[in-house]
Amino acid sequence: VQLQASGGGLVQTGGSLTLSCVVSGNTFRINVMDWYRQAPGKQRELVAGISRGGSTNYADSVKGRFTISRDNVKNTAYLQMSSLKPEDTAVYYCHVKDLASWDYWGQGTLVTVSS
Repeated sequence: VQLQASGGGLVQTGGSLTLSCVVSGNTFRINVMDWYRQAPGKQRELVAGISRGGSTNYADSVKGRFTISRDNVKNTAYLQMSSLKPEDTAVYYCHVKDLASWDYWGQGTLVTVSS
């Protein structure tokens, strides 16, 4: 399983970005799809996750501002981010867990929110 994340960039406070994560390989094994982020000097944290059936969960810090979705035909996960804040600045990583609970990570995409 390979993951390719894209969509990061520089945005002003209050702006929006949408991240995409395309999964290739044994995609039939994909179960949970997540987005994590890691800010400089901080630990990687879970931002949002979505199950194969569409159930979602979010970090408290992004609830109401971020929306995770997935297209099981295109094997793609999305993270729509709005009302961005400087504290959202981080490298965002796509992650999937397959049906055997193996973990796979994408290469990360940088999101920078300027104040």
